[in-house]
Amino acid sequence: MRPGFSSGGKEMFEFRLDALCPVTGARAGSLTTPHGVIETPVFMPVGTQATVKAMTPGELSGMGAKIILSNTYHLYLRPGSELIREAGGLHRFMDWEGAILTDSGGFQVFSLSDLRKVTDEGVTFRSHLDGSQHFMTPELAVHVQEDLGSDIAMCFDECVPYPSSEKSSLEAVVRTSRWAQRCKAVHSRKDQALFGIVQGSVFENLRRRSAESLMGIGFDGYAIGGLSVGEPHSEMYRILDALNPLLPCDRPRYLMGVGLPSNLVEGVARGVDMFDCVLPTRTGRNGTVFFSGGRLNLKNAAFARDFTPIDPNCDGMVCRRFTRAYLRHLDKAGEILAARLCSWHNLHFLVNLMREARLSIIEGRFPEFRAAFLSKFGEGRPSA
Repeated sequence: MRPGFSSGGKEMFEFRLDALCPVTGARAGSLTTPHGVIETPVFMPVGTQATVKAMTPGELSGMGAKIILSNTYHLYLRPGSELIREAGGLHRFMDWEGAILTDSGGFQVFSLSDLRKVTDEGVTFRSHLDGSQHFMTPELAVHVQEDLGSDIAMCFDECVPYPSSEKSSLEAVVRTSRWAQRCKAVHSRKDQALFGIVQGSVFENLRRRSAESLMGIGFDGYAIGGLSVGEPHSEMYRILDALNPLLPCDRPRYLMGVGLPSNLVEGVARGVDMFDCVLPTRTGRNGTVFFSGGRLNLKNAAFARDFTPIDPNCDGMVCRRFTRAYLRHLDKAGEILAARLCSWHNLHFLVNLMREARLSIIEGRFPEFRAAFLSKFGEGRPSA
């Protein structure tokens, strides 16, 4: 059996490495949670407000999703973590039987820009809903996530925009480490893992400092934040290359907010285990879908009489039953079903892509899988 760990004192949380690509460092693992075993690498559909937009829990389970992401910031503001706790926790509230990871809300708070003020104690911000003032601290972020009852909670962190100076990035790294220490000090749920978040923008020295500081504190897993915020993909890959040999091999690694298929495959090649992003549902609602050759904009007139599936190589429900012409018709007619079916397809595409990547790692052919996929998909430029 390859390296793994069982989190001391935590009920039913364990990560095991099942296979490792000797060429790239790509990993296949098994993450045990109170709500099932998640095989990695894995893509996590985003259910920001206790729902993956346009999808039911049963539909997500049917496509093979085992874990979804929800957001502390949004659920804290509406309907409130106390209400969700009263309902029996987030799983029962939204009728999801799989695992849930909750983001701390740090990214959303720091995205408010003029509506927030940061100090070492926490962040004062105004709600985007009604303008009411709130003060989010590391302790409160943990308390809310414990109320929600997610399987994996995230430390509250400071995410800087791109580009940022090395000075401001350093300040965020130092603050993120201090906040992580405070998060760990108050985290008490034995059935919930806690991940630290590595920051440092595109500065390798700061990324190393952040990772080493968090590993010194000790967490159940390590997330990589502050990427996919506008930097070139080459910069993202450079930072992942720098972190791959640093992060502990017996802990899961989570690249936050990344959902372009080529980025997922390249992330896997650099030792990442977990991904999430709103991209598949956001682009799906706008009529853009993934396929093995890149992306298709189904609004284009070229698909008006195209009676083929989105992707002939896809075994998902949408490709088995519907054509490009029909989906274009639904979109042009403004039918809700267009958003549902395009979102469904995109989510299936990413969930299945990670399933195929895992199989290729286990079978010892990941380099070939990576090369074949990227030769067709590239960076996902629209094909029509």
